[in-house]
Amino acid sequence: MLPISSRRRFDDLSEREILALAISSEEDDARIYRLYAERLRGAYPASAAVFDGMAAEEDQHRQRLIEAHRARFGEVIPLIRREHVAGFYARRPVWLMENLPVERIRAEAEAMERQAHDFYLRAAQRVTDAGTRKLLGDLAAAESGHRIAAGELEARHLPPDVRDAEDRAARRQFILTWVQPGLAGLMDGSVSTLAPIFATAFATQDPWTTFQVGAAASIGAGISMGFTEAAHDDGVLSGRGAPWKRGLASGVMTTLGGMGHALPYLINDFWTATTIAIAIVFVELWAIVWIQNRFMETPFFRATFQVVLGGALVLAAGILIGGG
Repeated sequence: MLPISSRRRFDDLSEREILALAISSEEDDARIYRLYAERLRGAYPASAAVFDGMAAEEDQHRQRLIEAHRARFGEVIPLIRREHVAGFYARRPVWLMENLPVERIRAEAEAMERQAHDFYLRAAQRVTDAGTRKLLGDLAAAESGHRIAAGELEARHLPPDVRDAEDRAARRQFILTWVQPGLAGLMDGSVSTLAPIFATAFATQDPWTTFQVGAAASIGAGISMGFTEAAHDDGVLSGRGAPWKRGLASGVMTTLGGMGHALPYLINDFWTATTIAIAIVFVELWAIVWIQNRFMETPFFRATFQVVLGGALVLAAGILIGGG
C-alpha cells in the first residue's frame, strides 16, 4: 500500500487514467468473484454459480472499457490501480476473504457493487468536463447494472429453498467449528477450575495466591483443551472444520472461563474478591445455559439442571474443602 502522500488525487486523473483505473478495478472484482466461487463450490454450489456469473459480467464490462480505451487512446493502458488513488474504495485482502462465511460473502459482494456505483456517481457530480462526466456516469450505470444482473443470477441459481438449505448448512458449520468446541471449552474452564480456585481461596484467604493458582489452572487448561481439540479430529471425515479453528475456540474459551472468576482476586480484600468471583461464576453458568439453548437446542430446563446445579455443587465442594 502506497503512503497517502504518494497517491494521486482522483480529481487530478486524466480521462485516460480514469478509464485505466476502471479497467483494473473491473479485473480485480472479477478475480474476487472467482475466488468466492472457488471458496464456495464444494459446500454451496448454487452460490458458487451466482459468483461465476458475476465474474463473467465483470469480464464483459472490462472488455467494453478496453474497447473504449483502444478507440480513444490506443493500445497502451496506463498502470493505475485502486491503491494508487487517494480516497478510492478498497477491497479486503485475499487472506481475509477466504475465511468469510457464506452470508458475509454475499454481503461483501453487494457492498462491492454499491461502493463502485456510489463512487463513480459522486465523482461524476464533482467534475466539470462534459466528456469525463459522461464517462463517470456510464461507469456508475454499469455498476448499477451489475447489481441488477447479480439479482437476476441469484434468482436463477439461488431460489429461496436452495438458499435456505445453504444457510442452514452454513449455520451448522459455524456451530460445529466454533460454537461446539468453544462451548466445551467454556464449560471446562468455568466448572473444572471452580474447586481449585475456591479451595485455595478459603484455605489461604490470600487473594494474590488464589489469583496465581486460578491463572495457572485456567491457562494450563486452555492449552490442554486447545491442543486436544485440534489433535483428536482433523475435520476431514467429520466435517467439523479446520482443527486450528476448533482448537483456538476451545483453548481461548477454556482460559476465559477460568480467568473470569480468578481475576477478582486481584482485589486485595478477600471477601470483596470472593463475593465478586461467586457472582461471576453464576453469570458464567447462565451464559453456558443460554448458549446451549440458543445454538445447541438443548431444552432450557435440562441445560439449567446440568450446568447451574453441577457448577454450584463443584463450587460448594471447593469452598468446603478449602474451609475444612
